[in-house]
Amino acid sequence: MTQPYSIDLRERAVALAEAGMTIREVGELLDISPSCVPKWRALKQRTGSLTSGQIGGHKKRTLSGEPAEWLRHRMRQAAFTLRGLVAELAERGIKADSRQVWVVAHQERLSFKKNRARRRAIAA
Repeated sequence: MTQPYSIDLRERAVALAEAGMTIREVGELLDISPSCVPKWRALKQRTGSLTSGQIGGHKKRTLSGEPAEWLRHRMRQAAFTLRGLVAELAERGIKADSRQVWVVAHQERLSFKKNRARRRAIAA
């Protein structure tokens, strides 16, 4: 994963640009992309700082904790469709889409194959 440029380099680039150098000259002198300079200037004007934002990290899944446990329990109870489960979650006040439900079903190793023999066994 790439690392953000140092604050020292950012400060030098902004100072050079504010001193009258063109952004292309600043980019060439400091061996950085010229497009960084106006972005850093705007960042400094907007926030007063040149620190970089967070890179990477982990976003907690929407369907985790109690909603995921309910969903796992529900999937083991009876036949279901992803759309049906999304609707049931909406009734419980949990906003989710079919992809999020599929991720939980996939983790539980539940299959959605269109298998005639399986459909006959469920119908019987």
